[in-house]
Order: sequence, then C-alpha cells, then structure tokens
Amino acid sequence: MTSILIADDNPKLLKILKTAAEKEGYNTLLASDGEEALEIFNQCRPQIILLDVMMPKLDGFAVCKEIRKQSDVPIIMITARGEDFEKIMGLEIGADDYIVKPFSPGEVLARIKAVMRRIDKSENVNEQILSIDNLRINLADYSVSVGEMNIPLTKREVDMLWTLAKGKSRAYSREMLLDLLWGYDYYGDPRTVDSHIKRLRAKLSAALHPNWEIRTIRNVGYKFEVLDEE
Repeated sequence: MTSILIADDNPKLLKILKTAAEKEGYNTLLASDGEEALEIFNQCRPQIILLDVMMPKLDGFAVCKEIRKQSDVPIIMITARGEDFEKIMGLEIGADDYIVKPFSPGEVLARIKAVMRRIDKSENVNEQILSIDNLRINLADYSVSVGEMNIPLTKREVDMLWTLAKGKSRAYSREMLLDLLWGYDYYGDPRTVDSHIKRLRAKLSAALHPNWEIRTIRNVGYKFEVLDEE
C-alpha cells in the first residue's frame, strides 16, 4: 500500500485530506508541524508527501530542504497565498509541484496520482548505459560519473540528464521535458525544469567536462551539446 505523509497545521484540513486519501487506498501519515513531519519521514519513508508551507516549528521550505538532502521522494507543496515567490522558492529547493488553497480533495488526489504514474513509468526502465566523452550514465543503478568522479544525482536529475544526452544536439523545450519526464498529466509549472537544470549543472560542475555541456537555448529550452562535434 502506498503511504502518503500529509503535513499541515490545520486539523480540519488534515482530516479532510486523510479521508480522501484513504478512500483511494493510501496509507496516511499525519503531521501538524515541520518537526513532526521530518520525524515521521525518517521513521516511515512515505512514497509521497503533501507539505504545507506555513507550519509551526519548521516551515515547509525547511522541511523540503532537509528531505532533499537524502531523498527524491515526490513532494507537493501546499500554499495558502499562491504568491509567485512561494511557488518559485518551492521549485528551487526541489518540490515537484505546488497547489494553492483553497482546493478540492479531488484536485489534490488527481495530482498525487499523476506523480505516482510518472514514478511507475520511470521505474520500468530497462538496464541501459550511455557514455559520451567522460560522462557515463547507468540507468540500472541510476549512477552517473564524470571521469573518475561519481556524481550524486537524484533519480529525476539522472532521468533529465539521460534524456538530454540521449538526444544530444537536439533542443528540448521546457514543455517537452515536462511531458517526457513528468508526464502529460503533470500539473506543474515549466519553471520546474529550470530549477532541476540549475541543480543538475551545479552538481556536474564538481568534475571537469570541457568537451560537453548542458546549453541553454534562448526562447526554447535546453540541449546537451558535445563541443568538439560540428
């Protein structure tokens, strides 16, 4: 049974979401503040998390940052205000999606299902290895190395790097990458792609790779470019 952690300091909302999730067959774990959310995550390792931004003790951003240090579990941020800076902040620190209050339980469950379908698809990938110059990507164990250095990437970052490298020299729009990696039924913002590319580049920069790069194509998106190929 898929377990879901729902963290919100509103007990009435917790009860509504718990009832809706359990009707769909999810095992629900509830937290009313950020510290409790982290404790439950570390103990139970849920498959997906609904995380309110405004919580006592630790806010949702702090909780998301801590979880991202150790896990790529899907996180949907819940915000009451829906302001752009909150959405951008959530995506920058690794959230997969956000949803603005007020919302219907049906909308929340639809987003959860969309994320879980995307995970199911990515976990069915057969063993594959891709090598370009000093870059090696292994989808069997989701390992990436540049030269002699292993690069610790999240599962989604590996999928993104694989997609770009496999289609090297092809430009991918943000919308294309959303469709390929998150699925056609993903509800998120194209800025999700920018946030993941930023983190991916930062991690890859730990090792020298003068012959290739992830290049930004203005007004389009991104492509993996091998610099000595014309």
